[in-house]
Amino acid sequence: MLGYFLARTGIDVVVLEKHEDFLRDFRGDTIHPSTLEIMNQLGLLEEFLQLPHQKAHKLHAEVGGRSVTIADFSRLPCQAKFMAFMPQWDFLDFLARKAGEFPNFRLILGTEITDLLHENGAVKGVFAGNGDQSFMVRADLVVGADGRNSIIRQKAAMEVRSFGTPTDVLWMKLSHLPGDPVQAMGHVGPKQGFVMIDRGDYWQCGYIIRKQSFEELKAQGLARFRQLLAEAAPFPRERFEEIANWDQVHLLSVRVDRLKRWWVPGVLCIGDAAHAMSPIGGVGVNLAIQDAVAAANILAVPLKAGRLAPGHLAKVQRRRSFPTWATQTLQLMMRRRRRGNDAGAAGPAQTSGVMQKIARRPWLAHVAGRLIGLGFRPERVKLPQRP
Repeated sequence: MLGYFLARTGIDVVVLEKHEDFLRDFRGDTIHPSTLEIMNQLGLLEEFLQLPHQKAHKLHAEVGGRSVTIADFSRLPCQAKFMAFMPQWDFLDFLARKAGEFPNFRLILGTEITDLLHENGAVKGVFAGNGDQSFMVRADLVVGADGRNSIIRQKAAMEVRSFGTPTDVLWMKLSHLPGDPVQAMGHVGPKQGFVMIDRGDYWQCGYIIRKQSFEELKAQGLARFRQLLAEAAPFPRERFEEIANWDQVHLLSVRVDRLKRWWVPGVLCIGDAAHAMSPIGGVGVNLAIQDAVAAANILAVPLKAGRLAPGHLAKVQRRRSFPTWATQTLQLMMRRRRRGNDAGAAGPAQTSGVMQKIARRPWLAHVAGRLIGLGFRPERVKLPQRP
């Protein structure tokens, strides 16, 4: 997204992608109203929504044995008052295709950064490898948008502050059959630690477990695991016979952290590279998009003029620090265990106090919808397109 914005204003951009394509299961696939609004400001929303997706105007969860609305997007001040569930590879392909329409944008697949190029106390580019070939890319700015295991932030020796989290998530697929629960929004929120996302011909299912309890769970055997899933999901136990081995179960090790400083001279980190998010609310991708918009708004003019300075990079962090802190704080509150809960046990987490408050006060669903859907500081596109 940042590459698209900068190329749109006439700046030369090279995007290095480690993989040969964007096809990866169980990535952040929730496109929030905040991101849809950015697409609307770019004049791309109508075309974007022609891609296969499911809409969620509300999110639901089971709290205290009953289904309640935990987030309602119907009152948001934006064009698309819903969350779109779309495979992330479709989203990335769309962005890459649109950015590729600019002659000064270049995407290089199957290429991994190996080190940073340092000159005179600043980073001036990267060293990268593509199979047996290695090469150097010189740049006025290197942006680390390479996720929570960022090579950029590692090579730049950036200090990370970790906040921990009491849970992990197990992701798996389950066939979508006639007679399955009908949800107009295409999404069923957390149900005693179980999450379902309607993918059309299958359900993407997430099962929340205690931190580092996956090995304990595997030791209990697949039969016990299927039973736990059946107790948490709105399906009979025999449906989980589809899970024939542990290779079909993918562990997401959840962590929440952020860099103390997002930049060094010549380098800026955004998205998960700057602040790893919990999967709660599916906000990670959308917060990263907001980072990209803010970075483009602040950096495009000095980059194009050849006068980028560390102060510009610091300004991006100042702009995005509060929404990052507030979102992570809310996520940690949402996952906080109730007193007396056994933190060592494998199995689903109990309902958080925040969820219980929303269940008791339905009007809070609109507040949650605002915080999840648009975030704490939604950005607007301020850059004109190159003539």
